[in-house]
Amino acid sequence: MYACVCHAVTDDDVRDHVAAGACSAKEVRTACGMRPGCGSCVNRIRDLIEQHFAADERGEALTTAAA
Repeated sequence: MYACVCHAVTDDDVRDHVAAGACSAKEVRTACGMRPGCGSCVNRIRDLIEQHFAADERGEALTTAAA
């Protein structure tokens, strides 16, 4: 699924950058090389970040489809 249609950034792309250390939507957008667009992706990116840290707190690892 696409987290950002404007820049063709997938959920897996976001998860990979969060796993590599990005902790905010701004850090993910920077890591993905995203420039300002419509902004509709920000909430989706934040949700994916929250899912990552919630799973981390439970001791789970979120995996990407490619893994």
